[in-house]
Amino acid sequence: MDRLVAWREEHVPEKQLVLILSFVVGVLTALAGFVLKSLISLFHWLIDTYLVAGTHTWWWLITPMIGIALAAVFVRYIVRDDISHGITKILYAISQRKSIIKPHNMWSSVVGSSITIGFGGSVGAEAPIVLTGAAIGSNLAKTFRLNQKTMMLMIGCGAAGAIGGIFKAPIAGLVFTLEVLMMDLTMTSVGPLLMASVTATAISYGLSGPDPMFALLHYEPFTMDRIPFYLLLGLICGLVSLYFTRGMNRLEQRMKNISQGWMKVLVGGLTLSVLIYIFPPLYGEGYDVIIRLLNGDSLTDLMHSPWAGLGMSSWVVLLYFSLIVAVKIVASVATNGGGGVGGIFAPSLFMGCLTGFVVARLINLTGLSVSESNFALVGMAGLMSGVMHAPLTGIFLIAELTGGYHLFLPLMIVALVSYLTIMIFEPHSLYAMRLAQKGELLTHNKDHSVLTLLKMDNVLETDLRTLHPEMTLGELCKVIAESKRNIFPVVGTDGKLQGILLLDEVRNIMFQPRLYNRFTVGQLMTSPPAVLNNSMPMEKVMQVFEDTGAWNLPVTDDEKHYIGFVSKSKIFNSYRRVLVHFSDEE
Repeated sequence: MDRLVAWREEHVPEKQLVLILSFVVGVLTALAGFVLKSLISLFHWLIDTYLVAGTHTWWWLITPMIGIALAAVFVRYIVRDDISHGITKILYAISQRKSIIKPHNMWSSVVGSSITIGFGGSVGAEAPIVLTGAAIGSNLAKTFRLNQKTMMLMIGCGAAGAIGGIFKAPIAGLVFTLEVLMMDLTMTSVGPLLMASVTATAISYGLSGPDPMFALLHYEPFTMDRIPFYLLLGLICGLVSLYFTRGMNRLEQRMKNISQGWMKVLVGGLTLSVLIYIFPPLYGEGYDVIIRLLNGDSLTDLMHSPWAGLGMSSWVVLLYFSLIVAVKIVASVATNGGGGVGGIFAPSLFMGCLTGFVVARLINLTGLSVSESNFALVGMAGLMSGVMHAPLTGIFLIAELTGGYHLFLPLMIVALVSYLTIMIFEPHSLYAMRLAQKGELLTHNKDHSVLTLLKMDNVLETDLRTLHPEMTLGELCKVIAESKRNIFPVVGTDGKLQGILLLDEVRNIMFQPRLYNRFTVGQLMTSPPAVLNNSMPMEKVMQVFEDTGAWNLPVTDDEKHYIGFVSKSKIFNSYRRVLVHFSDEE
């Protein structure tokens, strides 16, 4: 490998290498997506053929728990690392790990999610495959010793290729990378991103055919008098997105509070199994349900459920699908919280489709007339836009998924209104809010992004001479004579910071030998304007400097042990270096 890297550095310029690697990433992510979907289909076929065949439908109550348990064992004893929340992990790698993603993520998410979803887990395969693609891009870049900025671009190529390949949606792959992963579109990045996305899509066409994922056979042409209804749907999608985001966060926290692993598997598995028994559409990704609703079939799912005895009236159908929307997040959290591996792409599409259908059915029951298929389609864009804070991704993905380009204006209306609605309540997407709360999120705000990329280790100064409280003024003068700094941390015998001593504070007495034994450092020291914590994000550090007006501040750990100092000038110098590197488009 060293010879290959050396040969590359001599013969292949970096720009050409990035294009070559983006093509390779596109190929590998498309193949990974095909393998994942094939494994899920294989598990479904085996369960339907050998377990659920005939009248043994009670197996549907057991297989989801088996899948969660197998995935939990796989993650705990084979992977030995957390592989949930795939998109959040990518954002964290970009912001906090210099775009380095662990090698096992190139395959572990594929295995874990195929077991989870194949056995009926109520989550999606898209986030795991996006993490897989990003890991492929990151590790290829690392192999060829590319810099952090290029590694970030290769992660974007992996994500774009994953979305383009698994959904056959090349434009959505590109837009997803820009909106959700928050990468800036430049002339340097657009070529590799398109290369990966188009390559993955083309290979997916070759492997599974050119048909869109959700073929729309029945639709109503858009007319201007439908705009008020689409505005209403957008508003409702925004509120459902808020319910999705906050409800999932709270439920996940409750699952995390369960300490024993086996108890999580049991609680998650039982919850999911009961919900699937009551609402069979919750089994797996739910894409079959989406296809049926898009093509006007709202009765098949009801007929094969315990609700069939209540009849097939429109009000029963409306109640049935409304309740499914309400409990879908419970099923998804039970799957992932119990130990399964999956994402929220499929749940957001599923809930969006059902939300659109329910709103259309409710409007029709008032005596008005709208297309339930159209509303089911644009509802998917509305939920995706709200949950992911990505209106363009929602618009282009649904248009490419369904071939519904003729409904582009309704897609835009619903996605925009949903996005604006949730932005009133939640400034960050479900993916990003965990990192945003910690100040670890990279955004399109370049000033904020540069501060996010800066770490305490980059600006920490540890060359200051430390003093002890019991030192005399005479001993202090000797330290000052040997030091090049005008500020000194005062540290106790336990290593904890007790104060600071400024040269200006002792300048008037340090040349009076008669006072050398009269004063001690403990008497002369002062409290610093503020004390920084070594885990504090740089944006908050700068805010502390602004609030205090200080130029130098001490840094301690959580137990108040002294670590070093940070100066505002050092931060500014480091900021300029990172900004030049971050903004370089050559």
